[in-house]
Parts: sequence; C-alpha cells; structure tokens
Amino acid sequence: MNKQNKAFVYNLLAFVFFYVLSYVLLSNFTGLTGFWVPLASAMITFILTPKFQYARQAGGDKIYMSWMFMKGVKEVK
Repeated sequence: MNKQNKAFVYNLLAFVFFYVLSYVLLSNFTGLTGFWVPLASAMITFILTPKFQYARQAGGDKIYMSWMFMKGVKEVK
C-alpha cells in the first residue's frame, strides 16, 4: 500500500472512530432528535479528528499529522 492510500485510510479510520463515538454520546445524552444528531456528530468530528496529509519530498514520500491537541505537525512513521 503506498503512502497516499495510507494517509486516506488513516483519515477515514479517525473520522469513523470520532463520528461513531460522538453519535452515540449525542443520541444517548442529549435531547437531539432527527437529522440533528448526525449533523452535530459530523460537525464535532470535523473539529476533533486529526488530519493526515501525504507529501512528496526529495528525501522520499512522507505522511504528516496535525491535531488540535498536539503542538505542531508530526511525521507518521
């Protein structure tokens, strides 16, 4: 699997994890009903998930991650 696909899979898995977690918490502990639960879950997920990005450089291809709970951009090994 190349690094571009790995970055996509990492983004997808992070989104799914935070979406399911926020969906369950919102549906069980708030009074939201209807389409508000998935809409609020998606907004929370967009804010909370780490962002993975593929970069092609002279030293080789790399994957970088930025997250609001970590300072700076980190390289994923």
